Order: sequence, then C-alpha cells, then structure tokens
Amino acid sequence: MAGTTVGVPFRETNFLSVDLDVERRADGTIVLQSRHRLAPHEPCLPRVLVAQAARLGDKPYLVQRRGPERAWTPHSYAQTKRDADAIAQWLLDRGISRNRPILLLSGNSIAHALVKLGGMTAGVPACPVSANYGMMDTHFARLRHVVGLVRPGVVFVENAKPFARALQQVDFGDAIVLTATPADVPAPESGAARHVAALDDVLAMCVTPAVAERLATLRGDDHAAYMLTSGSTGLPKAVVQTYANIMANVAQAQQTIGEGAGWAGTTMDWLPWSHVSGAFGKMLALAAGGTMYIDEGKPMPGPLWQESLRNLRDVPGRYYVNVPLGYQLLVEALEADEGLRRTFFRDLTVLLYGGAGLPQALYERLQRLAVATTGKRVMLISAYGSTETTSGCLAIHFETDKVGLGVPMPGIKVKLVPVDHRYEVRIAGPVITPGYLHDPKKTAESRDEEGYYRMGDLAVFHDPADPAQGLAFAGRVAEEFKLGSGTWICGGQLKGDLLKSLAPLVTEMVICGEGQTYVALLAWPNRAVLEKEFGIPATAPLTGESLGGETLARLHGAIRERLVAHNAANPGASTRVRRVLLLQEPPSPGAHELSDKGTVNRSAVLQRRAADVERLYAASPGPDVIAID
Repeated sequence: MAGTTVGVPFRETNFLSVDLDVERRADGTIVLQSRHRLAPHEPCLPRVLVAQAARLGDKPYLVQRRGPERAWTPHSYAQTKRDADAIAQWLLDRGISRNRPILLLSGNSIAHALVKLGGMTAGVPACPVSANYGMMDTHFARLRHVVGLVRPGVVFVENAKPFARALQQVDFGDAIVLTATPADVPAPESGAARHVAALDDVLAMCVTPAVAERLATLRGDDHAAYMLTSGSTGLPKAVVQTYANIMANVAQAQQTIGEGAGWAGTTMDWLPWSHVSGAFGKMLALAAGGTMYIDEGKPMPGPLWQESLRNLRDVPGRYYVNVPLGYQLLVEALEADEGLRRTFFRDLTVLLYGGAGLPQALYERLQRLAVATTGKRVMLISAYGSTETTSGCLAIHFETDKVGLGVPMPGIKVKLVPVDHRYEVRIAGPVITPGYLHDPKKTAESRDEEGYYRMGDLAVFHDPADPAQGLAFAGRVAEEFKLGSGTWICGGQLKGDLLKSLAPLVTEMVICGEGQTYVALLAWPNRAVLEKEFGIPATAPLTGESLGGETLARLHGAIRERLVAHNAANPGASTRVRRVLLLQEPPSPGAHELSDKGTVNRSAVLQRRAADVERLYAASPGPDVIAID
C-alpha cells in the first residue's frame, strides 16, 4: 500500500474557518488568537443534562458491555438524569459539602459517570484517580498523597475487590465508601470504623425538590472537579476545574470541529476518565446529545488491545481519538484485517491525536489506508492542551498534511515567548484553571506577569510567514538537559526525529545523557514487527543466547543502519546518538513509567532503570548494547 496520498481530497468536515489575529511585539513575543468569538453557551453541565434528558428521553447516552455475555447495554439520557439526581439527593441528605469532594477510585463505567454527574448536580466536586493508584502501587504513596490533598467525604469504588488492599491500608478518614459491591469492602487495618453505602440503595433514593434548588444555586466559578496532573516531575497536583471551565472547553470544541466530528451521533472512547482528555469525551457527548460507547480496552499490546479491536469491529463512528502509540497499533491491525478496516473507515471523518509526537510516517500510513478503503483521506487533527487548560484548546481545523499543535480555538490567546529559534507556549482564556487545590505557591508560579499559564512546551511555526498553518511541537522545557560538556539536548524534539528514523522497529524511547559525554537511548522495540521481519517471538529475550548470534546481529544491524543515517544528517553532539539498549520489559504502569493515556514518564523510567542506563555508558558495553560509530 505504498505511494503518496497528497492531492487526494479529504472527507468533508465543515470545520470552523481559520481567521487568526497575530500581534507581534518588539521583544519578539507573538500573541495569537482567533477572530471568531466563543459562541454563547450554558456554563453548567448538570443543567445541560436536565435539558438533554427532557429533549432526548430514552436515547442512549452511555453504552457499556455488561453481564456474562458482555453485551452492549445502554443507559439513556432520562435514566442518567434520574440516577444523577438520586446520587445528588443522597449527598445532600448525608451532609456532604463542596469542601469534602468525591474521590473516584474506579475505571471508566456508566456508574462512574453517574457519580460524577450526581456530585456536580449537588455542587460536590469529584476527583477521579487512576485505577493504578489503588491496584499497582506497592505502598500507595500517590493515593495517600491524593487523599491528604483532596480530603474526600466519599470514596467511590464501583467494584471493591480489586482495590481491597488499598481499602485496607490507606487511611480515608471518615469518608463514606460508596460501592456496587459492599460485601467486598474490607475493614481498615487501623481498626477505625468505616461507613459503607451500596450504590443500588443510593440509586433508589426518592428525589426531592432540594436537588433542583441546589442546582439552581450553582455558579460558573464554583469548583466542579479536581483533575490530577501526571506527576511526572513529582507527586500529582489537583487542578481545579470550574463549571465554566468545563463548558467553555466543550463550547470551543463544538464550535471548532463539532460538525465534522459528529459528536451528536455515535462515538467510542477508551481514554481514562482520570485524565482530562478522557473526562472531556463523555461531557462533550452529553452536551452534543450523542451516544458514547465505553471501550474498556487500551492501546497496549495484549488482551486489552484485543478488546479494543473487538469493540472497533462492532461500533463504527465518525470520530476516533487515540495517542501515537495507539495509532501505531491500530495501523498494524488495519493493515492486516480488511474487515476491521471497512468498519473503521465506514463513517469516519475525523481522527484526533495528542498534540505532540505523532510521526509523519505513521500519519501517511493511516492516510494510505483511508484512501484504499474509501477513496478519500480523513482529517487527522490534533487537540493540544493540558490538565490546566481543561482539555484541548488549540486544534488543527484546516486541511493539512502536517502533524502539529494547530491554532487557538475561539476564546483562547496563545503567547509565544522566544527561546533560541523556538517559542515557549503560554495560554490565556476561559478554560484556564483558577489554580491548584490548596497550593497557592504553585498556582502563582504557573503564571507569568500577564497572567498567562505557562504550558512548559516549546513550539515553532510550520511556516513563519503564514501563522495560520499552525504550530508544531518542538520539545518540553522539562525534557531539555545538558551533556557533561554543557551542550543542551532538546529532548522532545530529538525524540520525535528519532522515532521517525527508527520506525517501525521502535515504538517508544527515553533519551539519556545528563552529565554524560554523548546521547544514548533506552528503546522499546515493536515486537510485532520483530516477529514479522526477523522471526523473533514476541516474548523472546533479545539476547544472543535466546535468538542466536545471526538473528541478533541482523536486528542490531537494522537499528544501527537507521541511526547511522540519522547521525549523518544530524552530526552535532546535541543530536548524534552513540548507543542504544533495546528493553525487554514494557513500561510499567504500576511503577508510573506509563500513564493511563499511554505516554511514557521519562523521569520514572530513568529512576527505575538506572542499571540499564549504567549499561549504556559502561566503558566496555555488553553484547546487548548497540554501539554506533
């Protein structure tokens, strides 16, 4: 399926036109904003639910596989409002105040959505926590930190059994444990009393006028949710999301790409609801009046990815979102399965990816598949943002073959501050968090002198003479480091270039070199490609003893050949790679090496795999280290 797709028309999207105002300051700073005004919108999501339930009634809102047959089971808009109101009534009856949030220690599910919406209806913020915090963390350090930070009045654990050890060992204070499986909630090791409420009992509550009265008092600047940062540079912070933040973000997305994405129809999403992008998906579907299928799979080689593929074979849609690693797996599956390809592309008009890091070669493979299946290309766009911007606030909403960050949505100002040949990205607008919960110092540090939020990312223009072509990712400030010689390494930008050079043999990597004399890589190979191209079984250790010297030499030779070409084109000390170690063990979610959304936490990898870094820089490297002259 080789060849170019340039010139092949895109499927129609009817995106908002790009009309960009560009302010250029004397010091080189550039401020970008859309000339389109943000459309008027209701600033409170629970009030949107009231209207949608009245308008749509029995139309499915959320659909999830349930029961022994794992059949798709719908939950309507009317049911969602009734259940959210019952949960709100229970919270009011129990005296749970807005200062005692709901901790959602549970994965994506209809019940998870109901509890969050019920809390928002009662004015009680919810804080979703990665399930890994309660299942894979050996000492629950992050969960203990979050409990101390948020001080929950309710802990929602839909299925208590997988979280039994956390429920025993972590002190949740006087918080009520709300669960669908009360018999599985263990007593705390401390011997303290524990209050447990059954979800079925709560959903059976009689709703009184007090719920509507509370809903009427909610203001746009009230706290609606607390979303946790990834914790890649320390313990996670709790980012405040107001009702107005959430609905401004929803309104931006609907105004900019909503018609093309078809959110009023059918979508399916796997992104974790403990992350802003995942949480945003279900709220956007609600506001658009659409139906969202909950994909309980994950873009990670193994059973969870097979679950996602099963779901994709069942549910076609106009819109699909994933991270670069997920798209790598998806492309391989689509290339191998014509039936999946036909279902996936049948209605599709928009693919969305995280703002940084999608290799151009992967984009081109996706487009070749789309053209071969439908005769047209599909818009593959980015939505760039962070936890502190509620979700994406920049987007590609124009036809382009280039991957990047896009341009600001209505209501957003992007301030670009010069840093060498790049720009530091700063954002202002109605989606920006008012701050971090109980942390005024970090809140103040996150803003510049004009109140712009510092994203911590670097960007360049695709075409400096035409800013409307959008911005491209050029690294993260936190990933910039120095070699021992004092040479700066632009880690994010270099990683993107290397992933292109090593595709499809390598899917992810961490760049090493702080304090060293040269750049080296810890890299995760694409085991599916290794099996196909080199005959290496997916679980085989990548050693000479396991593979035989000839096979290992062929694999190392293929990696070396690509890096020799990269080094020839990038000969400087800041870009030249001298050594590579292929890692056997995938990034560990339990050790926080891999986030719920599938991105690698560089600092956690370097800390956990310090011995591997030592092997890279050994005076006499072992046979598993690939050395490049």
